[in-house]
Amino acid sequence: MRSRYTAYVRGEIEYLISTHDASTRDNIDRAATEAWSRDTEWQGLEILATEAGGETDDKGIVEFVVRGSTKGKPFAQRERSRFVKRDGAWFYVDGKLQLATAPAKPGRNDPCPCGSGTKY
Repeated sequence: MRSRYTAYVRGEIEYLISTHDASTRDNIDRAATEAWSRDTEWQGLEILATEAGGETDDKGIVEFVVRGSTKGKPFAQRERSRFVKRDGAWFYVDGKLQLATAPAKPGRNDPCPCGSGTKY
């Protein structure tokens, strides 16, 4: 999961595609993925929970929140993603997404939308 987040930050679209499971790889919108990666100011990844996904497992689930700002609009995306291991490598299968947008203009005493916990 962390390597895929880093690929979004760096715009490494080929890596994102290659780490997507073959069973769902055809569902990738490459142009949209490139645009989102390029147009987003990435502000962090927080892993909330994992299920399985250990060294001896062949399946795993990662629940996370990723924060950023796309074209000036802050967001916090929470997802519960499924992964499978094939030939020793992990592949993203799919995820259940909940998109929560941060307020457009936080007040000076509101928490920062980046999730740092400090005041805006």
